[in-house]
Amino acid sequence: MEPKVQDFKSEIVAIIRSDISPGVLRSKLDDYHENDLAEALLELSSVEQKKLFRILGQDMLSDIFEHTDEEETLKYLDEMDVKKAAGILSKMETDTVVEILKSVSREKRQLFVGLMDEEARNDISIISVFDEDEIGSRMTTNYISFRETLTIKEAMSALIEQAEKNDNITTLFTVAEDGTFYGAIDLKDLIIARRDTPLENLISTSYPYVYGHTSIDDCIEKLKDYSEDSIPVLSDENRLLGIITSQSIVELVDSEMGEDYAKLAGLSAEEDLNEPLRESMKKRLPWLSILLVLGMLVSSVVGAFEAVVSQLTIIMAFQSLILDMAGNVGTQSLAVTIRVLMDENLTGRQKLSLVWKEMNVGLCNGLLLGSISVVVVGLYIRFFKGATFGFAFAVSGCVGFSLMVAMLISGMVGTCIPLFFNRIHVDPAVASGPLITTINDLVAVVTYYSLSWLLLIQIMHLG
Repeated sequence: MEPKVQDFKSEIVAIIRSDISPGVLRSKLDDYHENDLAEALLELSSVEQKKLFRILGQDMLSDIFEHTDEEETLKYLDEMDVKKAAGILSKMETDTVVEILKSVSREKRQLFVGLMDEEARNDISIISVFDEDEIGSRMTTNYISFRETLTIKEAMSALIEQAEKNDNITTLFTVAEDGTFYGAIDLKDLIIARRDTPLENLISTSYPYVYGHTSIDDCIEKLKDYSEDSIPVLSDENRLLGIITSQSIVELVDSEMGEDYAKLAGLSAEEDLNEPLRESMKKRLPWLSILLVLGMLVSSVVGAFEAVVSQLTIIMAFQSLILDMAGNVGTQSLAVTIRVLMDENLTGRQKLSLVWKEMNVGLCNGLLLGSISVVVVGLYIRFFKGATFGFAFAVSGCVGFSLMVAMLISGMVGTCIPLFFNRIHVDPAVASGPLITTINDLVAVVTYYSLSWLLLIQIMHLG
């Protein structure tokens, strides 16, 4: 019997809708995780939400809003006193606040910033100088740092003093006198260190870091390679500006995967559920227009083999088999190639090796599946179409051979196109699945009908 999953959201809603006093309500809700509280908010009416916002303090609400999406957070902030809303923003992660402020009107943004505390305003000004595609725009100033020359006792005092406002304390950072990043200390090492141990002995000076103005795309692989809770972000002068937390890294990776998936689908960017019709059309039309032209080219090629089709109409029945398998092979090779290209240090020899490998995979799979097709298609034509064994297996042999050749070429095309895009410094994910599929349709059509004309009509005279 499976264990029963506790429904925290329903429990929270029931507590909020009860008649208990505000003090008891705060105490009870404090036992729940902020993510569960954020989900419960969605179940409340506007009146119930306003009641809750009056009861809960700024610290608790700021933690809850860290787990709500931007649109919901803005709606909640609109339902409360503007001073309290500004106080909540002051206590939230700076990168989150910057994203929220970008979504409000200029007048409201100025009102919020004007009511926030000075430290929060300074943190916002630091992050606001970075563009959206730069890693500095995703950092937070919620970290603890101190001089590398402190004693163990002084470092513990600095930790206690700063921990009141900064709760990212698993990793502590040290800086030189001029603010230059020096290294990092694991909290556990500092806690168990003897008082007379030099602080220098605890500092990891080879700790990973990134520069704020570096693009997110360039940083993402480096960030994924390290399993640290936080990675420091430096200015061009090597001063410590902030940190990227593990949560932000996960969100960045998820966002990048979403963008790549959108590109593989032939979209210029991701879409959401509430996106206007015109915006969705603008994202889809460019690739669809290109694919329309290529599709017309495929159709015209089929038309060029009209004489072949008129003499052997049965070969039309197996066209989709060749096209579908060629498209599938090409898409698989595309996915493998894009994944391999994440390693920017690939040599020319390694790229050629990749092409050769994918061609071999396509050839071997083509041999296996082509052989199966020869038998299955041959028996189908013989017993369901009433043809002779000779005619049936001549056609099925042509189908099997065409399938093998098409899969071989498709493996090469699915690898070479993203390599070419990467070579000319275009995101290889732009070599989308629909584009590869359409090109492979063209390859498969030419292969199939050319071999049918050559083998079945010209050599075997079956037309």
